[in-house]
Amino acid sequence: MRKQTMSRETAETKITAELSLDGTGTSDIATGVGFFDHMLILMTKHGLFDLHLSCDGDLEVDQHHTVEDTGIVLGQAFKQAIGDKAGINRYATVTTPMDEALNSVSVDISGRPYLVWHVDGLKDKVGAFDTELAEEFFRAFVNHAGITLHINLLYGSNSHHIIESIFKGFGRALDQATCLNNRMSGIPSTKGSL
Repeated sequence: MRKQTMSRETAETKITAELSLDGTGTSDIATGVGFFDHMLILMTKHGLFDLHLSCDGDLEVDQHHTVEDTGIVLGQAFKQAIGDKAGINRYATVTTPMDEALNSVSVDISGRPYLVWHVDGLKDKVGAFDTELAEEFFRAFVNHAGITLHINLLYGSNSHHIIESIFKGFGRALDQATCLNNRMSGIPSTKGSL
């Protein structure tokens, strides 16, 4: 199985994550940020990954370090778990509705980190969660996983629904892109490496 355990400790956060790409969608997640935990659980469930993650962060400061550093650790775990990328689909695009919100997420497991974030109109907070941190999570994940990720909000008005549809869509797209394709021989690139 393609799985990886990763730990990272700084003066701001202490994180341990165990990620399995070939899972069933089970999770045990505790970051101390309730809405963020909910998003990671949804991402895991709809991506059919298994994720066990704990984070002890400096939430007395704010949520930024916890959310960003979780993205770093998950990106690192993903990069190790995916290995040489032989036989994977590599690409995926998924459109995901959540009530009035609709978004498109496109993934390229390319070895080149790049994030396009076209999500306008979010309110400042969903509950106690700073909505700008959603982008910070995905930027941290992308930079440490080495993937290209395009997230485009097509429309929507409820910030909770928008962010939830993005996390669900990201899980679904990552699952499709990481799936092994029995028609694919070797690395899915004419260069011979990713």
